[in-house]
Amino acid sequence: MPKNTQEERYRWLKPILDEDMTIKALAKVCPFSERTLKYWLANYRKCGMIGLSAKSTRPRSNPKETPIRIKERIIELRKESKIGALKLKWYLAEEGITVHHRTIGKIIKREGLTRKYRARKIKYQYLRALLQPGEIVEIDIKYVPRKLKNRRYYQYTAIDSATRWRYLKVLDDCSSYSAMIFLKELVKISPFHIKAVKTDNDSCFTNRYTGYLRSSDPLNPRLHSFDLLCRALGIEHYLIDPGKPQQNGKVERSHRTDQECFYDRISFRNQEELQYKLRLWNMYYNDLKHCSLNGLSPNQTLRL
Repeated sequence: MPKNTQEERYRWLKPILDEDMTIKALAKVCPFSERTLKYWLANYRKCGMIGLSAKSTRPRSNPKETPIRIKERIIELRKESKIGALKLKWYLAEEGITVHHRTIGKIIKREGLTRKYRARKIKYQYLRALLQPGEIVEIDIKYVPRKLKNRRYYQYTAIDSATRWRYLKVLDDCSSYSAMIFLKELVKISPFHIKAVKTDNDSCFTNRYTGYLRSSDPLNPRLHSFDLLCRALGIEHYLIDPGKPQQNGKVERSHRTDQECFYDRISFRNQEELQYKLRLWNMYYNDLKHCSLNGLSPNQTLRL
């Protein structure tokens, strides 16, 4: 029995090579056509046994292949912004280039520009509630990765759940006093009326679980200073469940974008420079297209 494809094809060609049979006579008794035998014979005489190896039938060219100019533009945009295939499709459409997002995904994956996950992501079907601007604003704190003059700074972030509009500010500490200052500035600068805010259970937002003045009695709670400010401003204050940062998912996801697109790529020397560049980054973020907004930016969603 032949061990591989090369030996099997050689055994069919051997009577022709020994001049015992002609190609037409052999084609009548073998399962291959006369054209196939001629093709094998030509390859054997040209390359030997290597010419009889099985080759891919994939076409060398595709008439519908994406032009190289568009591929280079996709790779350039991906390296500059590190945005996904769907967002790349929207930006290319503004330049007059129409490419399906699946095609863009294959191109950036072939170039090794995709994110490598350790485990397969599980996709859930969420029921999204229709929210109005300002109905729920998520607030959280992210520490600035690099210290400035051996001092730690903190980024306070507020993001609207309906429009993804954000407001950022860098403060010296992570305290209830700084959180109250941030909330007052947020109310003044926001383009909509804030009805409710949602935070985690940090001691600067609540005393329900941590802090010196811990409110351990659920029936007669001791109000936190942040809660008193929210009551004075007519704002409801919601808390997520302990150990469930997914319930504050929008602000947590925006923090990852800040880390990858701002802190990992921008340098700064002092707090004033950090505050200035962070303000420019926040303006750019509010004009950035979002998949959750179907290709619109937060500022465009506010104008609808």
